[in-house]
Amino acid sequence: MPLRYRKHAGNMEICRLFKKDWFRISFPKNSSHASKEGGKPMKRITIQRLKGIVRKAFTPITIMFIPHTKARAINLRIPSIGIAACVVLWIIGTVYVVTSAVRIIEYQAMKEKIASYSKELIELSSSIAVIKKTEKEFKRLVSSGSKERILENLDEEPIESIDMEHIGQEIEKTIASVAEINEFLQKQKDIYKATPRAMPADGSISSHFGTREDPRSAEDKFHAGVDIRASSGSPIRATADGIVSFSGWNGKNGNLVAIEHGSGFRTLYAHNRVNMVKIGQRVKRGDVVGYVGTTGNATGSHVHYEVWKDGKPVNPGKFIKGRS
Repeated sequence: MPLRYRKHAGNMEICRLFKKDWFRISFPKNSSHASKEGGKPMKRITIQRLKGIVRKAFTPITIMFIPHTKARAINLRIPSIGIAACVVLWIIGTVYVVTSAVRIIEYQAMKEKIASYSKELIELSSSIAVIKKTEKEFKRLVSSGSKERILENLDEEPIESIDMEHIGQEIEKTIASVAEINEFLQKQKDIYKATPRAMPADGSISSHFGTREDPRSAEDKFHAGVDIRASSGSPIRATADGIVSFSGWNGKNGNLVAIEHGSGFRTLYAHNRVNMVKIGQRVKRGDVVGYVGTTGNATGSHVHYEVWKDGKPVNPGKFIKGRS
């Protein structure tokens, strides 16, 4: 579309017509854009570049719906930027649906396994009930004393037949299932105990995980954890069960505590005023491992907290909020 230039007494106006709307950039005569006096003029906006960006973003795309009948075709004109937004939303929605579906499938599989285990336990309980009933009947007969009395007291209906071989097989299967259940539950329990949860100290997050401006060098650097602002001397608590793998001075981190939790998890607590644990010590979630301080290169009273998974630092935020 053509550009239209208009000069007025007060300013110079550059206009472009988009259908019924005007796109204007005005420069007063006394501004640095138009003035040739006093200092260097400001760098002017490249109209052609702006023109290209706007044209690409709002160039309409026509979608035509042609019915197989004699009905009139439908034309739908959508700006390019609208198509791009729809694609982005579709990708986000697809990822969310797929993730939810995977979680539902895993939950259903676990539910079916537990139901199977419950069924086998019920069958075992029935077999045990039969054995107990037979044992009770035998005891009743034996308590009669003599052979004659035993025969007199014997019911006309025979004692319920028991297939001991079948029961033995069922018991073996059930024992194996119970062992599998215990192994599964123990594994889930170990993962739960090893997964960091909650804040290591009472306070607020002053610096988040990811790229940030270093408070000392003012350069953008990767921050492998979160900084939790807290009062000096406040207790620092382990966020999961584990074994202390390091406790001591660590250069810019000051007094540092590292805990191995298992299942690939490790947590670090830095800038402590003092450490309260030793290497090799076992700790439980909530145990005090140190106190908040300003050691190392800390610019204020806080605890630097990191969570590592399978040898790589991950965002502690999702564990602080209780998600794993």
